[in-house]
Amino acid sequence: MIGFYAVIAKLNLIKKLIGLSLFLAAVFLLYITRGNVEGASAPIFGYGAETFSNPLPQVLILTAIVVGISTMALGLGIVVRIKEEYGSIEEDEIQEIDRR
Repeated sequence: MIGFYAVIAKLNLIKKLIGLSLFLAAVFLLYITRGNVEGASAPIFGYGAETFSNPLPQVLILTAIVVGISTMALGLGIVVRIKEEYGSIEEDEIQEIDRR
């Protein structure tokens, strides 16, 4: 919720990106913890285990991490371009400049 609050309430674009990063990390932790099966082993046959953990949540989270890093890189690039164009990264100042 802290990350979500930062994305919604903060006016600084860098703080919004940090909030988005926190929000993504919380979602990753949620999915990883829900994918754990108590007493299960890795899905490698030959160990004699009867219960196996589903590897799909971990695979999806790895993909989501790559997408999240790419999103952060793109967001930072856009913030740099906004700073060059407007001279500020504060959302209210940028909107004021656009109104003029």
